[in-house]
Amino acid sequence: MPLARFDRRHRLRTTGAAAAVALALSAGAIPAASAAAPAGGIDRTALDQRLDAVHDAGMYGAYASVRDGRARWNGATGTADVETGRPTRPGLRHRVGSVTKSFTAVAVLQQDAEGRLRLDRPVGDYLPALVPGERGRKITVRMLLNHTSGIADYLPGVFPSLNEGSTKDLDAFRHRTLRPAELIAHGVDQPQLFEPGADWSYSNTNYILLGELLRKVTGQDPETVITKDVIRRAGLQHTYFPGTDPRIRGPHAKMYESFYGLIDPPRDYSEYNMTMAGTAGALISTTHDLNTFYRALLQGGLLPSAQLREMRTTVPVKDGDGTVVLRYGLGIYSADTRCGPVWGHDGGVWGAGTSALSSPDGKRQYAVGYNLMKYQRFDADGVPIPHPVDAAFGELLDEALCGGRPASGGTAREAAPAAFPEPLDALVVTGVPQRAAGQRAR
Repeated sequence: MPLARFDRRHRLRTTGAAAAVALALSAGAIPAASAAAPAGGIDRTALDQRLDAVHDAGMYGAYASVRDGRARWNGATGTADVETGRPTRPGLRHRVGSVTKSFTAVAVLQQDAEGRLRLDRPVGDYLPALVPGERGRKITVRMLLNHTSGIADYLPGVFPSLNEGSTKDLDAFRHRTLRPAELIAHGVDQPQLFEPGADWSYSNTNYILLGELLRKVTGQDPETVITKDVIRRAGLQHTYFPGTDPRIRGPHAKMYESFYGLIDPPRDYSEYNMTMAGTAGALISTTHDLNTFYRALLQGGLLPSAQLREMRTTVPVKDGDGTVVLRYGLGIYSADTRCGPVWGHDGGVWGAGTSALSSPDGKRQYAVGYNLMKYQRFDADGVPIPHPVDAAFGELLDEALCGGRPASGGTAREAAPAAFPEPLDALVVTGVPQRAAGQRAR
C-alpha cells in the first residue's frame, strides 16, 4: 500500500504513534496456556523453541535474554547476515532505539534528586531559546518525560520523503550529522498537537529537549552525563552512545529495513549516523545489559525512592476506541500480561527492533533484539494483515515473562504488549491509518 502521509494536525487518537501502540499491543496475543515450565523458573528448552519459532515465522534473526532471580537464559536464532548466512549468537550488540529514553529519564530524575531541576517547573525556565514564549511557560519537565507536552515529533521533518511515500531519505541522509537544536526545531516549529498536559502523544522531540536540559543544568554533554551517572553506575559493559560514528563497535548483526514492502528486498541499515536520534534513541547495547539496567533501576540502585515513585507515576495511553493499552510513566511504561504487570520500554530504528520488560520487582526479565523491521503488510483498505512473526513474538514473551506462572492481575484481553513488533517510535513517521489500529485492538 502507499505510505500514508504523516498528519500533524491530529491528536492522540489519530496519530501514527497511537496507531503504533494499538497495533503493537494487538499483534502478539498471549495464548490461553503457556508451555510447561517449572513454577518460578526458566524452561530453557521451551524458550529455545519459542525463539526458533520467531525465525521460522519469517524474522531474519533475533537474540534474547531472560532472567529469573539468579537463573539466566541467553538464546539466538536465525541469521545475522542474509548474504553470507552468518548465524546470530547471544550477546550481539544492537541499536536499541527508544529504550534510550529510560536511560535519559533516569539521568534527568537524578538531577531532580540533586535539586538542579524540578519536574513541575516550566521547561522555558531552563531552555527559553528552544521552547520560547507561552508554550515554554506551559510545558513542564514532567510533560516532556511522559509525552504529554503536545510537541510534535521531529522525524517527519528530518526524513521528508517519508511524507510522500518514498524511503529515499533513509539512504541519502544515513551519514548526515544533526545537531540537537536542528531536531528540536523540526518538532517545535510544528503546531501544538494539544494543550500541554491535556492528552498524550509519543514524540522523540521531548527527549532531545531533555538531553539539552541535562546539558543546561550540568554544563556537560548529555551523553557524557548518561554514560557516567547511568551506564557506568549500572555496571553495563557493552552499552554506549556512538556519537557520529555510523558503525557499531564489536560483534553485531546486520539490520534490515523493509518499510512495509517499499524496500524490497529489505536493505541493511546497521551503518547509520545516529545523531538523528541522540538522547531519544541512539544507544547501542545488548539484551544482557538491558536486563541488568532495568533490574538495577527497579530495585532502587539508580534512583532514590522518591524519584523512582515519580518514574512509575503514569498516564493512560489509549487506542482509537478509547481502551487503555499501556500506562506511560517517566521514560518507562507499564503494561499487562496474563501473569501481571510488567515495566520497561521498546525501541525501533531503521532495521532494528528491541523490547525490554521486567516484573515490578525486577526479578523476572526479558529482553529481545531483532534485525528485520516493518515486515508487516497492509491490505487495500490500510488494515494490517496478521503476520506469523507477531504471534510468535507473543508466545516468546509469554514464556519469557510468565512461564509456568498462573494468570493473575492481567487484563481481560490478555494482550502481549511487550513483543512490540512495531515499537512506539517505529510508526511515528508513517501515519498508519487509525482505522487499522481500531480494528486490531479489541
